[in-house]
Amino acid sequence: MTRDERFIDEALELAKKGIGWTSPNPMVGAIIVKSGKIVGRGYHRQAGKPHAEIEALKYAEEKARGATLYVNLEPCPHFGRTPPCTDAIIRAGIKRVVCSALDPNPKVHGFGIAALRRAGIKVAIGARAARARALNEPFFTFHEKKRPYVAIKFAASLDGKLGTRTGDSKWITNEKARKFTRDLRGQYQAVLIGASTVIKDDPHLGARNNKLKDPIRIIIDGKLSAPISAQVFRDSNALVATTTSAPKSKIKRFQKHGTSTLVFDGRKIQIKKLLSELARKEIISVLVEGGGETIGNFIDAKLVDKVYAFYAPIIIGGKDAISIGGNGADSIRNALQLKTISLEKFDDNILVTGNTHGLQF
Repeated sequence: MTRDERFIDEALELAKKGIGWTSPNPMVGAIIVKSGKIVGRGYHRQAGKPHAEIEALKYAEEKARGATLYVNLEPCPHFGRTPPCTDAIIRAGIKRVVCSALDPNPKVHGFGIAALRRAGIKVAIGARAARARALNEPFFTFHEKKRPYVAIKFAASLDGKLGTRTGDSKWITNEKARKFTRDLRGQYQAVLIGASTVIKDDPHLGARNNKLKDPIRIIIDGKLSAPISAQVFRDSNALVATTTSAPKSKIKRFQKHGTSTLVFDGRKIQIKKLLSELARKEIISVLVEGGGETIGNFIDAKLVDKVYAFYAPIIIGGKDAISIGGNGADSIRNALQLKTISLEKFDDNILVTGNTHGLQF
């Protein structure tokens, strides 16, 4: 391990402290080192608050002059929610900057590095690049693919059933697994389900953890059949995607209730169009929790980046039991392929996690 890698690793650990709070910004950590000693630390705590570099410079004060700044993402050179970080770095007298990766945001990409070099600051790029990208994969996906990063989560029996033929699905997984899911919600900017899940289960969809931010709750409901009294519509942190086939009176009622609405032409919501609209709202990551048909629609659209699959040691059986829906793959060769697989046990439950593009975060 090189010296640069060691300090970048510390910056990456600091960056993780902002998980769930920084969206639509990335998680960033910064370390300032002088004469081999850390003299400044900082991380981006929340969108709209100072960036990691600014926090670290404030911590270091005059010790920053002549020091090296380690940061896991390119410093920003433009005014956004906060002033440019590059200007502050230059004023502080930093002599060298080590960053893991260029920022994928076209407003920043390469411009931050160029500004620092014009000021005579030495810049090294690439230390722990893969780890840095994996940490902020939703942010990179959002800017490179112009859509939110999509993860799907489901709980199934050993034979792949999400519920019985009567619709009973509480609870397939144990309490430890369910707590993991609640915490997982806090890592994503939004959580998404279909109307049938709202009607059947009336889920809360919150993180229920004071250390984690509750995600935006997105409901796909083409006919607005879900009751406005459901828990998911309890406050303004909800968005319903519907169609022009829904009664206009219901659409107005939801809007008056304070629920954001997206209305699509026709009778069916196309997943690609939905994600495009969510991107316009600067939603960079979505956790799709159900039901089976909604999850299947994302798989059919080939718009899944990550999978969390819980398995419980039960066999439900039955050809009419609930499974993942949609059209499904027409051949094994065309089935959704997961990479970088990991396994985790929650007592007698097993979580299989994998990405579709080889990165893990």
